[in-house]
Amino acid sequence: MAIQQPSERFRAPVIVMGVSGSGKSSVGILLARMLDLPYVEGDELHPKANVEKMSKGIPLTDEDRWPWLDLIGERLAQGAADGIVITCSALKKSYRDRLRAAAGGRLAFVFLDGTKELLVDRMGHRTGHFMPLSLLDTQLATLERPDREDRVVVVDIDATLETIAQAAAKGLGALNWA
Repeated sequence: MAIQQPSERFRAPVIVMGVSGSGKSSVGILLARMLDLPYVEGDELHPKANVEKMSKGIPLTDEDRWPWLDLIGERLAQGAADGIVITCSALKKSYRDRLRAAAGGRLAFVFLDGTKELLVDRMGHRTGHFMPLSLLDTQLATLERPDREDRVVVVDIDATLETIAQAAAKGLGALNWA
């Protein structure tokens, strides 16, 4: 499938969210290219202690996540006017609300949604990532689905990367920013 460029440049901050294995990084990179926006890998903003905990199979607490979310919020604030794409699990509504506040209220989310079976399969085939498969259940239990929140585009991940990114771009373009 050929990637179609949007007719006008999308100018808003976007969080590509979902549990581990949903494809946040791959979709985020492609979506940022499609929208001609800068991309930030949210995992790279995790404090070293967080990465070490997750690498050992220890779930993060809210207290572990707040400093990380604040760093993501700083990046959102910096890119709010011209747009930016950042990956972040954003599993709880309180996390998303914190990110919305950091972005001045003008923030879209692309929620990458998939079955547990698909997520397990994807996580089982990836290499070089600090998040072990053992933490998927805790992420799924923590997830507060954003389906009914404003400015959220839900995209099924049981498709090709290009199809997922196209659906995300189309959904973002249809959001009401008034």
